[in-house]
Amino acid sequence: MQAGERHRRYWRSNLRMTGVLLAIWFVATFVVSWFARELQTLTVLGFPFPFFMAAQGALLIYLLLVAFYAWRMGKLDEEYGVGEDA
Repeated sequence: MQAGERHRRYWRSNLRMTGVLLAIWFVATFVVSWFARELQTLTVLGFPFPFFMAAQGALLIYLLLVAFYAWRMGKLDEEYGVGEDA
């Protein structure tokens, strides 16, 4: 495979993963708060679900997104030979 094609496949994989993670971020940030009144019936640890998501859940989701991105990019860099050790 040529270097140009490998570069395109690397960036295509990177953009696809970034798009999925941004969609998860959008849902955790905006969709839950947009439907907060409809979600009032759900409770987590005794708190209404929208309150829990705003106070704790969204922060945990952000942390998981960053950790997953760092881990997956390390694997992707190794796969395509563009990591720091390459």
